[in-house]
Amino acid sequence: MSGRSPRPTDLASELPPISYVWETPNRRPRPAEWDIPDPAAPGRLTPAMRAKLERIVRKAPEVMVKITGRTKSVAHLRSHLAYITRNGELDGETEQGATLAGRSGLKDLQQRWEDDAGLDDKRRRDGSLSVNIILSMPAGTDAVAVKDSARAFAIETFGYNHDYVFVQHLDDKHPHVHLTVRSLGHNGKRLNPRKADLQAWRERFAGELRLRGIAAEATPRRTRGRVRKADRGAVLALRKRKVRPDVDRLARKEVLSEVRGGGNAKHPWDEQIKSRQEAIRRRYLDYAAELQRSGATADHVLARQIRQFVSDMPVVETRRHALKSELSKLASSRRQDAKQDVDARLRGEEQGDERSR
Repeated sequence: MSGRSPRPTDLASELPPISYVWETPNRRPRPAEWDIPDPAAPGRLTPAMRAKLERIVRKAPEVMVKITGRTKSVAHLRSHLAYITRNGELDGETEQGATLAGRSGLKDLQQRWEDDAGLDDKRRRDGSLSVNIILSMPAGTDAVAVKDSARAFAIETFGYNHDYVFVQHLDDKHPHVHLTVRSLGHNGKRLNPRKADLQAWRERFAGELRLRGIAAEATPRRTRGRVRKADRGAVLALRKRKVRPDVDRLARKEVLSEVRGGGNAKHPWDEQIKSRQEAIRRRYLDYAAELQRSGATADHVLARQIRQFVSDMPVVETRRHALKSELSKLASSRRQDAKQDVDARLRGEEQGDERSR
């Protein structure tokens, strides 16, 4: 018989300390300071955990780090570099700290990356030449701090292995930086970021902003009680044009079929989402209770803020649940309208009878 202890079945018993609330489900490239428990008291809040809790419950602005696409041909690469520099009107900055100004700087960059692409004889035909990233903060954030943070982020993340160029755009209400990274690294390996990498990038960018005095956080949406993924840009664009996307049409069809069939199909992922949210909210409240036991006034204040934060979390609702609720309200509205029509006809008939008398 194996000497290993049996795997616990209780979800809460499988969780690490408070970091469970905000960590990404995937493996991290490296642990963050707030994921490292106190060796002497693994269940106790460390200063890093406490600081992160404060930022979350006080709703520090969330950073955005998003891969916007990949260039897969020289022509596409040239076009993208022209786009982010506005055809040379905006200055770019490279991994060497060099500033590329004007159209001559743009052409030099395009030619250098084109020459490098020609030497990459191991790239597949559909392989990428660059990975295009956007780093953004909400409106009102200091643009200089955003650019400085993006520079530090790029140096830390890519500076030792990948060529890159970044350009800041200020023509939008959200200060943001376009960062284009050559896929092929100096070590011969290609950049292929995963979900855990993106979360680590968000945390790194947020950390750089905080070093520059900007309140910033990088939590997964489930940390804030949100379970529905954000819709893709193409889907949002179609809705804006009053065009129903296929994803909406198919989801509506599936829910209608389920409702008309009189059934209530079980979806395992719904239960998993609900269970995870219950565990997250319970863990928040556990640490609020720990803080409440402290004699420090600041801890009591934070405990109250945590409880209020949990109370304000949205109802756990998947897209399917939202559609069923929408259809239920629509059906109820139609029944009410039909009842009002019947009542109006009956009143009309009664008034006609009275006049005939």
